[in-house]
Amino acid sequence: MKISLVIPAFNEEGNIISLYQKIKEVLGKKQEWELIFVNDGSRDGTGKEMDEIVRSDERAKVIHLAANLGKTIALKEGFKKATGEIIFTLDADLQDNPEEIEKFLQKIEEGYDVVCGWRFHRKDPLWKRIPSRIFNFFVSLLGGVKLHDINCGYKAFRKEVIEKIDFYGDLYRFIPLIAHSKGFRVSEVQVRHFPRRRGKSKYGWKKFYWGFLDFITIIFLTHYRVKPLHLFGTIGTILFLPGAVIEIGLAVLWFISSPHSIGGHYPLLWLGILLLIVGIQLISLGLLGEMIVYGFMSMKKE
Repeated sequence: MKISLVIPAFNEEGNIISLYQKIKEVLGKKQEWELIFVNDGSRDGTGKEMDEIVRSDERAKVIHLAANLGKTIALKEGFKKATGEIIFTLDADLQDNPEEIEKFLQKIEEGYDVVCGWRFHRKDPLWKRIPSRIFNFFVSLLGGVKLHDINCGYKAFRKEVIEKIDFYGDLYRFIPLIAHSKGFRVSEVQVRHFPRRRGKSKYGWKKFYWGFLDFITIIFLTHYRVKPLHLFGTIGTILFLPGAVIEIGLAVLWFISSPHSIGGHYPLLWLGILLLIVGIQLISLGLLGEMIVYGFMSMKKE
C-alpha cells in the first residue's frame, strides 16, 4: 500500500531536514511513499528547508500557507494532496520516531481504520503531562473509545476515513472520535517519544482550554447531534425535579401552617422557581431541536 505522510510545521527550522532523512532511511525503496510538507506560515527558514527537500526528491511535496492558519487548516490542505491509501500525520519536532511506522501498518493490516500513537513514556515537562493525562482520562471515559493519548500527532488513517469526515477549528485532534462515531474501527499503538532538541513548543495552557471546549463540541456532535432532547432534556429534568420538590414542599408547609410560615423561606422559594423555569426552558430547547432534526431528515428523504 502506498502511504502519504502529511507533516504540518510552524517555525521548525533545523528539524525538517533531519526528519526527512530519518523518513527516507526508514522507508527507502521498500515502501511506496510520498511526503507532504505544509508550511503553516513559518517566519524562519522552515519553508526554505522544505523547498530544498522537494528539489532533491520527487516523492516530496510542499504547500506554503501565507499565514499561520493553524494545524487544522494545514492538515486539511495536506490531505487534499495525499494520494496514498494510508495517510500518516506526523509532527515536525523530531519527538516522534519514523521507525514506528511499521507498528501502525500492522494495526491497519489487522483491520483497523484509524491508529493513534500513544506516547507511553512522554518526554515533555510535568506541567504538560499532568493536564494532558486528566484530559485523556475524560476523553476515554466520555468519548466512546478508549484512547490513552488523543493529543498525540502521530496517527494513521485509511484514506476513506479522511474522505468521509469533516473537521474545523481545533477538532483535528478528535478525528479518531469522529471516525468511531461513523463506524470506523479505532486502535492505538505505543510509540517512543523523545525530548525536543530544537525550536519551541507551540502548545500552552490556551490549547488545553480550547481542547476542553472542543471536546464538549465533539461529545455533542457525536452523541446528541440527532437526539438533542437526550442532552437538553436530561439536564432540564435534573433541574426541574428539585425545583418541583421545593415548591411542593413549600406549598404543603403553607397549607398545614399559615401563609406567614414561609416568610423565612423566600430565598428557597425563588430558587425553586428559578430551577423550574430553567428546567422547562432546557426541555423546550431539546424538543425544538428534535423538531428541527426531524424536519431536516424529512426534507432529505423527499
